[in-house]
Amino acid sequence: MNIQLRNTIISIFVVIWLAVFYYESTCYYYLQPFFKRELPRMKFLFPPAGWIMFYNIGDNFGYAEVYGVKDGNPQLIDPHQILQTRAIGYDNINRNALVTVLTPGVSDAFCPFLKRRFPYFEKFLVTYVEYPHLTEQPFEKRQTVVYTCGENNGS
Repeated sequence: MNIQLRNTIISIFVVIWLAVFYYESTCYYYLQPFFKRELPRMKFLFPPAGWIMFYNIGDNFGYAEVYGVKDGNPQLIDPHQILQTRAIGYDNINRNALVTVLTPGVSDAFCPFLKRRFPYFEKFLVTYVEYPHLTEQPFEKRQTVVYTCGENNGS
């Protein structure tokens, strides 16, 4: 077979496959609400979740933020300063690694770590930030204090 013909056939297949993959990936959350009707699905190569194939993907997103308080003024601490990553090309913060500090019981170890790492601050607020409906209301944001580290609780 001619190399040029072979490359053309492969390129056409890849373009069609990518178009169908993008359609399947965006159909449920974006295309169906846009057209306000049920659209046909192609189930042969594509899992129902699309991009992240074997995870249950919801319409919400959440992450942790840590604030240091000095003289009653809260100041957001850059998560890269809390979890320093030395590996090149790998960013734990973008992978939402800081959310693990919200796990019950972690505050016993995390609060002393914060005090040691940032002695400038009097206390710390560990908060959970949630966007509950990303597709319907992308700017709705809820933030709650999960726990406080500092003088009052003995941490």
